[in-house]
Parts: sequence; structure tokens; C-alpha cells
Amino acid sequence: MSAPREPLGVIGVGWVGLVTAVAFADLGHEVWCLDIDRVKLDALACGKSQIHEADLEATLVRTLPRLHFTDDPADLFGAARVAFVCVDTPPTASGDADLSRVEEVVAALPPSAAGALLVMKSTVPVGTGARLRHVLDARGLDHVGYASNPEFLREGSALADFRAPDRVVIGASEPADAERLSALYAPIADCIVVTDVPSAEMIKLASNAFLATKISFINEIANVCEEVGASVEEVARGMGLDSRIGQSFLKAGIGFGGSCFPKDVAALKQLAGNSGYHFQLLASVIEVNSMQKRRVVTKLQRHLGSLRGRRVAIWGMAFKPDTNDMREASSIVLAARLVAEGATVTAYDPAVDVALAARYLPPEVQIAASALEAADGADAVVIVTEWPQFRELVGSLRARMATPLLIDGRNLIDPAAAQAAGLAYEGIGRIPLPARIAAGLPAGS
Repeated sequence: MSAPREPLGVIGVGWVGLVTAVAFADLGHEVWCLDIDRVKLDALACGKSQIHEADLEATLVRTLPRLHFTDDPADLFGAARVAFVCVDTPPTASGDADLSRVEEVVAALPPSAAGALLVMKSTVPVGTGARLRHVLDARGLDHVGYASNPEFLREGSALADFRAPDRVVIGASEPADAERLSALYAPIADCIVVTDVPSAEMIKLASNAFLATKISFINEIANVCEEVGASVEEVARGMGLDSRIGQSFLKAGIGFGGSCFPKDVAALKQLAGNSGYHFQLLASVIEVNSMQKRRVVTKLQRHLGSLRGRRVAIWGMAFKPDTNDMREASSIVLAARLVAEGATVTAYDPAVDVALAARYLPPEVQIAASALEAADGADAVVIVTEWPQFRELVGSLRARMATPLLIDGRNLIDPAAAQAAGLAYEGIGRIPLPARIAAGLPAGS
């Protein structure tokens, strides 16, 4: 019989916190989940999650006997000696990370936290660990340990990423703290990087900034491809076969979004600026990402002229498929721009409900019950999120649309299939179909 695993605490059960809690519970740990939202806690205790994430709710239900939900820090620290901090750190107007929730966690630490290890999973600026160490010591909590353990989870595959990570990064000033955390991850991690706290904090920001840079780069290449008659997909395929470059994050589209990339790129740029260094490359990454969304409006205007009075359907509101996360989603910027141009906008997403959409989209945007309902009477359909089920609907579009125009913002649809369905089609960085055939290239994508 194996020895019982160490009880753990998770502070903040949003997306990162809930994934962390259920994944460790699935490994056999008793996990105490702390959050200020009592309604959320009560729902989770009944096995219900509002987060759309593959296998998350099923794992939540399976591990409920090992999960405990509380809004009292004393409960958590009375049971667990390791607590993962997973609260939100949204961007401020300046681009800095808002650390108010992290500060609230530290301020609320009870006396029973003495001797515990506080593990920062929230994405924070470099130097946060040193700052919090000073705050803890000033409060007489010098016996509370501190470590950095950034998360590298992808929405839509977060549990799979947790269970088989590329690497686990641990930043600690005390070797005993690093060893303790390493032991927690030993059953699942083949590569554990142990370093100092500032370097661990920087690894997270630098990783996301680099991936965002790859996306903006391939989008720039796509824009040039449209001008010179090259195919960005052929270019990306040829580039990606170089082991120094790799194939990941070389898919052209209408820009990145979500809770991590925009925030972390802005935070790293701001961190550099606060330190006296102008991070020019990241400034360009941000500019390209913003411009890429505006180019969709230009494509629509090229086909339709003025958008005033036109009906445009947006297919996909989440920032990526397999999630209902709309934070910094491309649909938000696009919908607002279309409304400003005078268009009537209808949107649909299989995972985003009306209440969630209303938090992010202009009030003028109508939310449809299906993708085809959104397309009824539309002058154009714009694919914003690459939900695979959209492929199956292309053949039904022409009969429902006022103008059969499809702008494929994710290069999801086979251009030949769109043409066969009687649609005018434009993707991102794709050669128009007649030009592909004239060049002797396959008609499909």
C-alpha cells in the first residue's frame, strides 16, 4: 500500500486553480480549495464547473471525495502546508500586472500559515517574489516559505498538459522548498527545472512572449504572401521542417488572444520599460496583432464596399476552440469595429452562452442559437474561432445568405469546398483558388 500523499491547498479556483486542484486530487492528494466566491464553491462542491475545458468536469466529479471547498484561509492552512496561489493578475491600463489579488492573499494569511510554503502559480512580474518576501517578513511571517511555480497550460488541453508537462519550472531560494515541490511533480514530470525565483518568473513571461512573437511573425508573412501571390501555408510548412524553427505557432490567422499572451506580452514590455529598456520587438508584436484584426474589416470592405446596413455573422467568440474563454478574444475587437462601421452583427459560438457574450461584446451584437441561424440573411460570414464543426456547415451557407461571402480568419475551410458551395472565399495569406490552379498547386488547402 502506497503512503498517503501530502495535503495541498489551492488559493483561487478559476481556470488555473481548478485545473491544479483536480489534477493533484487525481494524483491522490487531499486538496483544500480557497476562494472568495461562495456561489462558485457551492457549485464546485456539487461537481459543476462553469469552465469549458476538456475532461475537467468529469475529473472534478471523480475526485470530489478528495476535494474540500472553503472561503476561510484558516481551514486551508489548518490542513495543508503547501498552498498554490492561482489568483488572477489582469493587466492595468498601463500594461502592468494588477497584483491586488495576490496582495489580498498575503494580507489574509492567518497565523496558522506559519511554516507553510506559498507557491506562486499566478503570472507575476519579475521581482514580485522578492517584494512579497519583504511583505511577509514585515508581517512577522518570515517562517512562511515562498516559491515560484509558473503554469504552462493550454486552454482546451490543460489537464493533459498538467499530466504530461514539457517541463516544470520551480524557482526557490531555499533548496528544501525546491525539493519539496519537485517531489510533488515527480510522478508526472520528466523534466524539472530548478532555478532562482526571478528567473522562474521571467521564464513564464519570456516563453509566452516568444510564442506570441511567432504568431505575429507568421501573420506578417501571410500579409506579404497576399501581396506577392505566395501561400502562407506552404511557407509555414517549409519553414517548420527546420528543427531550429519548428512547426508550432506558425498558423496564420487574425491574431492571438486569451488570458495569457496579450497580458504577458504587455507585462514584459512594461517591465522592460520600467527598468529603462525599450523592448521594441514586443511593441511590434502588439501592433501587428492589433492590425491583423483590422485587416478583416478591410477584406470585408473590399468585397462589400461600405459596411453600413450590411449584416455580418461572426462564427466563434471564444479566443480559441475547446474553451469558452473570451478574454482578449479577436471577436471582441472585430465585433466592436463592425458595429462602429454601421454593420448589423450576429455572433455564435458553441461554448459561449448569451450571458458570457454580453460581458464582452457591444450590446448591439445579437447572439444566435446556431451558426446557421447567425448566417441567415448575412452579407458575410467571418470565421473567428476554428471550431471544427464549422467545416460541416459550409455547404449550407449559400442558400441562407444574402451575399455568399466567407472570410476565413483561421484558414479552417478548404477553399475548394467553399468554391464548390458557391461561396466567394478569402482566407489569411492564401492564394486565391484560380491562381492556385494556374500555378499547378492543389486546389485544396
